[in-house]
Amino acid sequence: MSFEIHVSGRVKHVVEATLPGLVDALVASGITAGDPDLWGPDAAEEASRRLGWVNAVSVSRPLVDEIDALRADLVGRGLTRIVLAGMGGSSLAPEVIAATAGVPLVVLDSTAPGQVLAAIDGDGATGGLAETVLVVSSKSGSTVETDSARRAFEAAWRDLGIDPAERIVVVTDPGSPLDASAREAGYRVFNADPTVGGRYSALTAFGLVPAGLAGVDISELLDEAEATLLEVAIDDPRNPALVLAAAIAGSAAEIPRRDKLGLVSDGTHIVGLPDWIEQLVAESTGKQGTGILPVVLLPVSPEVDETPADLQILRLVDDAVHFRIIEQYPDEILVSGSLGAQFVVWEYATAIAGRVLGIDPFDQPDVESAKEATRGLLDARPDVGAPAFVSGDVEVRVSDAALAASGTLPGVLDALWARLGPTGYVAIQAYVDRTAVPQLAGLRELVAADSGRPTTFGWGPRFLHSTGQYHKGGPADGVFVQILGSSEVDLEIPGRPFTFGQLIAAQAAGDASVLVAHGRPVVTLTLTDPQTDVLALFEAAQ
Repeated sequence: MSFEIHVSGRVKHVVEATLPGLVDALVASGITAGDPDLWGPDAAEEASRRLGWVNAVSVSRPLVDEIDALRADLVGRGLTRIVLAGMGGSSLAPEVIAATAGVPLVVLDSTAPGQVLAAIDGDGATGGLAETVLVVSSKSGSTVETDSARRAFEAAWRDLGIDPAERIVVVTDPGSPLDASAREAGYRVFNADPTVGGRYSALTAFGLVPAGLAGVDISELLDEAEATLLEVAIDDPRNPALVLAAAIAGSAAEIPRRDKLGLVSDGTHIVGLPDWIEQLVAESTGKQGTGILPVVLLPVSPEVDETPADLQILRLVDDAVHFRIIEQYPDEILVSGSLGAQFVVWEYATAIAGRVLGIDPFDQPDVESAKEATRGLLDARPDVGAPAFVSGDVEVRVSDAALAASGTLPGVLDALWARLGPTGYVAIQAYVDRTAVPQLAGLRELVAADSGRPTTFGWGPRFLHSTGQYHKGGPADGVFVQILGSSEVDLEIPGRPFTFGQLIAAQAAGDASVLVAHGRPVVTLTLTDPQTDVLALFEAAQ
């Protein structure tokens, strides 16, 4: 089999209790046939427009020759550096595909000025702007981060006397505003299937075009996916997608709930898959006060050493059947398979999980709220106000004055952890240049140990197109730590009345305002000198 899953102990009992209902209801074959009624009458209209991903392999086959031909043309002209401007599903899948294949692909899914400049300037290893092609990926064409990146690259090329039409490739839905403007500008356009939502688009043009142009053998990826299609389409208790859905959603629906899913890469050859799973599962299930919260973990994370009662551990391994001694991992889920198989099985399983949880896995009702708040802040440009206090060079702002009563950074964090209930979680949201302070991601492990609760880490604004939906629409038991970075570097966005620095600040403030409106406690820490202040955060969290 191209995908293997092994469950034991308590998880096995959950699967055995959940599977028969899914098999009897013909859920797997119903999804394959495009039945929009599987998720109830309220979801039927949305589902009828969002099931094209089940046919992605056959629909995408004709793209392979087009992508390969364009890559050969670009390489022949010395254009060997591929930068992808996209958010959420438009960037996470090609990032995993390229990393697993060992192929360089620069992913720009940030509005941090320093990160945008680094993507434009390039480096000695991958080349500079003169050798660069920009892939602009957006279903609607109105995504502010992607649109801003395109504008910045266009201006940079014009400054060098280079026609952007020679360097920009667009992936978008047919008839979108971007589709029309790109064709008018003379850009090469690949249209994707409009019946596929962004987070289910790994095997469509959104996943294949940037990865293929970077040099990945995308035909092999489609072969891997195709080998799995029959397995996931049958109504049989051995169907790996049914088993996976029963394991993760059955655990979330049982009492007591295990509605947090710890994702551990443990020897798998696939690079970065948990980040893709995170956005697929969180955005698909986190709504109506329920959902599954993926938590990306290291094999030695605090949550693995002492697993909380509401956390289900899933290990991504290279051989789920013979992985070490399986008896060492009771109550865990072990999965293995090719990358193409993983994409197919997880998409099916996530859609099936939506049925188990009683929600529509294809909408994202709370994503737009943060975007609207951002637009309002960019228009009004309000003052963020004075901090509650300053600790060293770290400005501290809080959603509730009581959180800042201690006047110390460790005290604020302790006060925030005190708001955590027995099923709570911590979300760290880092609106900073991750190319400048990648070590900040290490804060997750310290916070998880200090708070004693599952902790997620997301680079902003990237996570807004991923776990951002869960934060507002899922269970109301999260507490939030925003980390912002002051920078002497800023960058104009051509044709816009705001800069990248102003945009990322507005995105952070907009998201915080929506979280507070939903009753979520938020602590915002602004690092005056990010390189130095990271150490202060690490010390406060220990």
